[in-house]
Amino acid sequence: MLKLTPILLAVGYGLVMYLFSAWRTKRDLDARSTELADRDLKRITDRFAEVLDVERIRVNIYEVDAVNGLAAPDGRIFITRGFYNRYRQGEVSAEELASVIAHELGHVALGHTRRRMIDFSGQNAVRAVLAGVLGRIIPGIGPWIGGLVASLLAARLSRQDEYEADAYASALMVSAGFGTAAQKSLFTKLEKLVGLPGGGMPAWLMSHPKTADRISAIEAMEARWQRELPPS
Repeated sequence: MLKLTPILLAVGYGLVMYLFSAWRTKRDLDARSTELADRDLKRITDRFAEVLDVERIRVNIYEVDAVNGLAAPDGRIFITRGFYNRYRQGEVSAEELASVIAHELGHVALGHTRRRMIDFSGQNAVRAVLAGVLGRIIPGIGPWIGGLVASLLAARLSRQDEYEADAYASALMVSAGFGTAAQKSLFTKLEKLVGLPGGGMPAWLMSHPKTADRISAIEAMEARWQRELPPS
């Protein structure tokens, strides 16, 4: 039992930290967000609602300058003011911004926002175990290596979530009649807007897949859909 104590403490610490972070995020989002009111975007999200058989899809504006979209742990969808301003300035189309909304809906539908609580706790346990084991084998840098391995694991899980949310968004965009062109073109634009990875650092060190890999995954999925469609 004593040998398990550090692991249990690490899991408990991860759980407490996640819950605290979720509470703090909710408080900030509540204080700094309002419901989005945009006719062109509503036209698209209304089509999403029809496809998903829900009454409506509420999207909120988060009043920060960063260019980002996010799904809160409670299932709400947010677009940052900075992202919305780029759309209003014509740098991003309504369909491209809607693909972000579809992506965040994917995170919610696939349970990613809630699963992160489990992942975060598990990663703390892995970090504690590796730091203890490697600390004995390689004094000094062992705990650092353990932390690095845990971080790489977290990045890998995050990239998998992004691929899954991309696939969900593609299916929703196609089903709603918009196709995936806007989704793919936005990925290229995001490299300039927010510096998403397009090269340089190896993909396995990143929390998001490389742009080219994300586009290739969507195109491979589209090709599979074409093969599986019954002849007309």
